[in-house]
Amino acid sequence: MSRANKDAFGVYVHWPFCLSKCPYCDFNSHVRHAAIDEARFASAFAREIATTAARAPGREVSSIFLGGGTPSLMQPATVGAVLDAIGKHWSVASDVEVTLEANPTSVEATRFAGYRAAGVNRVSLGVQALDDASLKALGRMHSAREALDAVGIARRSFERYSFDLIYARPDQTPAMWADELRLAIDEAAEHLSLYQLTIEEGTPFFGLHQAGKLKTPDETVARALYDVTQETCDKLGLPAYEISNHARRGAECRHNLVYWRGEEYAGIGPGAHGRLDIDGIRHATATEKRPEAWLMRVESTGDGVVTDDLLNSEERADEFLLMGLRLAEGIDPERYTALSGRPLDPGRIALLREEGAITVDATGRLRVTSSGFPVLDAVVADLAA
Repeated sequence: MSRANKDAFGVYVHWPFCLSKCPYCDFNSHVRHAAIDEARFASAFAREIATTAARAPGREVSSIFLGGGTPSLMQPATVGAVLDAIGKHWSVASDVEVTLEANPTSVEATRFAGYRAAGVNRVSLGVQALDDASLKALGRMHSAREALDAVGIARRSFERYSFDLIYARPDQTPAMWADELRLAIDEAAEHLSLYQLTIEEGTPFFGLHQAGKLKTPDETVARALYDVTQETCDKLGLPAYEISNHARRGAECRHNLVYWRGEEYAGIGPGAHGRLDIDGIRHATATEKRPEAWLMRVESTGDGVVTDDLLNSEERADEFLLMGLRLAEGIDPERYTALSGRPLDPGRIALLREEGAITVDATGRLRVTSSGFPVLDAVVADLAA
């Protein structure tokens, strides 16, 4: 099936290994003390890509994202093999965005030139904080100086780069965060991902928090930190284009826009999720999370898929609403109607507008306001009801 229209199509590749597990992290990441057989994993990635492309042929790949885990633990040759496999089984746009997540340690930064040569054209660095005490508390293995040095190396290797910071950390004040943000924006050039620290069940931080040994800012301070984030980034030219992502105009992460705009993407690797349209039906796929189990499954059956749910019109519409309203650009309610078979309730829209949580422009586009974003889940639930 070839496509007459050039819809965005992303490929997400998950490298599941880390040197150590951060105490706040609930992602599918694993620590292995023995050497990883990268050649075997590269072959399995290629096999799963081939199988997925056979199910969803004729797509043009507009973005590729190598996430994890810690993809910068991969050798550049492994990254090159994965990108070659994608190019072998799908056509790839001439301006494809290829992002690799990297830890900002000096060891991994030395590989940046190799990644660039392999085809990566954008890196996303997991900096997380720009002061050493916070980095230690977050279980990170780099110093603030090392992080900034890695950003400098990224700047020399890539035209496009981004980094992540976590805020609402223990003992963090709005004034401290504003200073850190200004430093980050000086270094960031075009894109920052700024996440509020959340305490996830099953992580070491969860146990410490429950025991009263880890105190995060209360609701009032957390809201003040969020407000400082918006004000500082707006003022310095990196407004939010999504609830946690800030960019100069035109520098948005195109791969993440695939998710938030409800486009198609393939999920490759252990624990990867995908959304594929097959014979007009949206499939929600997920692969085996455990790396070695995924590997054996791919080698025996061609892919690691353990979940392949068909989304009905209501589920697709709800997902579109949930993801699309995270964006500053908002959503076109007519697309919601086309997906669900029913329009959004005008009464609920009117009430949310009255409360100042959403706006509707002259074209009918619906957006969440700056005062609506902190209560986004409630806004989405109200509209979807």
